[in-house]
Amino acid sequence: MTMAKQTQGANIVGTGGGRSTGPGPDVMAAATLDGDKVLSADGDDIGKIKDIMLDVRSGRIGYAVLSSGGFLGIGDKLLAIPWSALTLDADRECFLLDMPTESVKNAPGFDKDHWPSMADATWATSVHQFYGREPYWSKSDDGFGVGDIEPGSSDAPEAGGVKL
Repeated sequence: MTMAKQTQGANIVGTGGGRSTGPGPDVMAAATLDGDKVLSADGDDIGKIKDIMLDVRSGRIGYAVLSSGGFLGIGDKLLAIPWSALTLDADRECFLLDMPTESVKNAPGFDKDHWPSMADATWATSVHQFYGREPYWSKSDDGFGVGDIEPGSSDAPEAGGVKL
């Protein structure tokens, strides 16, 4: 799956059933996205959206928290995925992450009882580097600038979470 380069926000593909009235897919309530499936570049189901994290000061979406693995919520690994790394597939009503499943399995994560400080710039920068995205608070307009670390690379710094 190839997705367009973007500078901020999630990309949208599909028509969402050709809706002409009502919300979506351009503007949606965050609660409607809760539980939406996320597919990897390989087409694998890698988890579900658990939370949408807002940067209250800037008014922007910072991350989607993905619940991956586990069974019935037990043993889930949580991943903070930069919002700009996701693409909403309005037709299939799911999100796409342009990263292979194996890279997602190695992504820095955390458990439900030990959330990272998402306002910490060091943590946040390393998460954006792992996913190959410019931090959403950056002034860069080209969508890059995270160095020459490949998305999903094990060379990306640890994001202060726990690899489960």
